[in-house]
Amino acid sequence: MPAKRRIGLVALVFFLGVILGSVVGELIGSLLPEDNIIRTLFVSGKEFQVGPVYCDLIVFSFTIGFSLKVNLISVLGIVLVGFLLRMYV
Repeated sequence: MPAKRRIGLVALVFFLGVILGSVVGELIGSLLPEDNIIRTLFVSGKEFQVGPVYCDLIVFSFTIGFSLKVNLISVLGIVLVGFLLRMYV
């Protein structure tokens, strides 16, 4: 029976995979020529945004926002980090 994973650990794996995959995808995309279809596949993706949310509390104010860009390599990064999690934890 597999051990129960805490939701924080699963979220950490997800975000590490997205970050790792995005960085690798952008690096590969920067090495390929502009008009290459493979470059478009690596660099283009879907962007999810939350915010910005403005909060003015008279004494101070702040803005909160979040954006996440997911591409093909990001999904592969999530799979890779998830596989590594299953191997070592």
